[in-house]
Parts: sequence; structure tokens; C-alpha cells
Amino acid sequence: MKTAAPALTPTTRALAWCLHLLVIGLLALAAGRAVTGDRTHAGWILAVAAACGLVYAVGPVLPGIRRSRQAAALWLAAVGACWLMLLVLTPDAVWVAFPLYFLQLHLLSRRTGLAAVAATAAAAITGFAAHQHSFSPAMAIGPALGAAVAVAVVWGYQALYRESEHRRRLIEELTATRADLATAQHTAGVLAERDRLAREIHDTLAQGLSSIQLLLRAAERALPQAPQNAARYVDQARQAAVDNLAEARRFVAALTPPTLEGTTLAGALERLCTTTSARHRLTARFHLTGDPAPLATAHEVALLRIAQSALANTVHHAEATTAEVTLGYLGDRVALDVVDDGHGFDPARLPAPDPEAGGFGLAAMRARVRALGGTLTIESSPGHGTVLAAQLPVTPPAQTQPEARP
Repeated sequence: MKTAAPALTPTTRALAWCLHLLVIGLLALAAGRAVTGDRTHAGWILAVAAACGLVYAVGPVLPGIRRSRQAAALWLAAVGACWLMLLVLTPDAVWVAFPLYFLQLHLLSRRTGLAAVAATAAAAITGFAAHQHSFSPAMAIGPALGAAVAVAVVWGYQALYRESEHRRRLIEELTATRADLATAQHTAGVLAERDRLAREIHDTLAQGLSSIQLLLRAAERALPQAPQNAARYVDQARQAAVDNLAEARRFVAALTPPTLEGTTLAGALERLCTTTSARHRLTARFHLTGDPAPLATAHEVALLRIAQSALANTVHHAEATTAEVTLGYLGDRVALDVVDDGHGFDPARLPAPDPEAGGFGLAAMRARVRALGGTLTIESSPGHGTVLAAQLPVTPPAQTQPEARP
């Protein structure tokens, strides 16, 4: 209703207009019966009915009544006083009590509204009995039944509205939660993709560029005395650039690494060892143990990248002369071991990764292995070489499938 304060239960415009029309109609009925029935004090009845209608019409117009429960109570008191005056003049005013019940229950608090309805019903019964100069239980049935119906309707409507509001808030919270969850999933996907891109760039393009740099430095040193060696180094650098370009194109297109196309994981690792031995002062040998079993693409890519990164670290940091790469099939697990005879290091005292100095290789290996439910161990000490061992389950967990997209 327009007469409701913001804290009250809202009603539709149709219900408000129905109540307004009911009040005005009942007042007009009382005034019309007074005129047509040639009742005593017909003029006073008309005047009081008109005054009551005017006082009632003030409520929907004044904004203070809609905003303040106290102002609404004062307005109701004024309307009730006019109605009592009309009830004293004509018994037909008893019918106006019914819409007053709804106003009181809606505008007042539950306890006060119930008391106001009881008082209004008692006044209606008393006034009607006074006009009849007698009292019977039948006179109390109409006002009392109307009051009970009004209480049931208003309280039921308020209960339904509260339940509807509760469900609306739950739906809003659910919608907000779903939006937050979608945002969180998007953020997690972005971070996961960022980590994947970082690992792929480190294990492919970054290592390839580092290898090209080493080859060009070797060519630069060999130029004055041995131009043939320099040309060989430049040719190897060019081939490394070609390989990295192919990696980059397949990397952008999210395809399988070119070293795994048309061959097995063992063949790709053997070729990696051959290429590393040809380009650098390192003899890398490949060994295969166990009966080869089919692996998921994610596992093959991860093991290949780990081997590439491990050999690159051996070339750039270990100053090793030999490296042994072993791929072993151990029933329900597949293992990759990379052993070199370099000067080694202390795994517990590794420097933090730095964009300028690097140091992301081991972290990328651990991330790959952890994403596929495997393990990675590193054994090394200064002056005693390094042993890197990675193991992965042959059957990947279901949640690791997205890693298959290199």
C-alpha cells in the first residue's frame, strides 16, 4: 500500500487501490442509506462520512505517513475517531470496520495492530448493539469473524512475503556465489595457463635460445684460428633456431611437440641425447629399460620437457662431460633418470628464481610432476655430480588431463 512505511511489508498497487475503493465505497454506502432512508441526523451523517473520507485520503498523499510508523499511527487514530463519530450516528458504519482491520494490521506492529483490531471490533459490536437497543451473540459474529479473517489474511500474506524475500535473498546469494565461483575458476584457469606457458617457454624457447647463444659464442672464439669449426657452430645454431621456431609454432597452436611427432617417447629422448652431444661438449647417452607401455600425451610431454631441462642445466651449469638418460617402465609407473658427472651443487642452497639469472628449471619440473601425480627427487653434492629421478603413474589421474595440452 502507498500508506506503508518502508519497513512494512510492501503490497501491490492493485491491493492498495482495492482497499481505498472499499473504504470510500462503504462510507458512500453509509451516507447514501442515510439520505434514502430519511434517517435522523442525515446531514450530520453526510458531513462526518465526507470528513472521514477526506482524512482517509490524506494518508496515501502525505509522504511522512509512508515513511514513519508513528505518523501512520496518528493518521489511523484520526481515521478511527471519524469512524467512531460516524458509528455513533448510524449503524451502517459498522461495515467500515472491516477495511480498518487491514489498515491497522498492516501499518502497526503485530501486537499493537492486534490490540487495535480487537478494540475496533469491540467498538463495532457495541455501536451496532446500541443502535438496536439490544444485544445478541449474532451481533458479535460479523465483526469478530471479519477481524479473524483480516488477521489471518494479513499475517498469512506477511509470512508468505517474508518467505519470498528469504528465497529471493538466497537466490541472490546463490547467484553471487556462482559468479564468485566462476570468477575464481577463471582466475585459477588463468594462473594455471600462465604456469603452463611459463614451463613451456622455459623448457623450449628459453633453453633453445640459451643453446644458440652458447653455439654462437663458440663460433666467435673459433673464427680467427678455425673458420671451419666456426661454420659448424653457426650451422648448429641455425638448426637450433629452426627447431625452436617449430616448437614456437606448435606451442602457439597447442600441438604436440615436433620431437614427439611420428616417434615414441624413447625415440624422442634418444634424438635429444644425440642432438645435445652434437651441439655441446657433452656426451649424452640414452638407455631404455623395461617393456614400453602406452602413455598419455601429457606424460610423454612432461618427461620429454624434464629431460630437455635437465640436459640444458647440465650443459649450462654442471661442466659435465657425460650424461646418462634412462627411461624405465616399472609396471604401473614410468621413471626418467638423468645422471651427469658435473661438479654438482647443494639442492638445499639453490638461489631463488630470478628473471635475469634464471633458476626456474627445477621449479618447472616439480610443477609438471606434481600436476601428474608423480614424484621428483634430486641427489647432488658439490664435486660429485647430479642424479635427477622423476616417476609418474602410467594411468594419469582424471584431473591431470588438461596438462596434456602443451
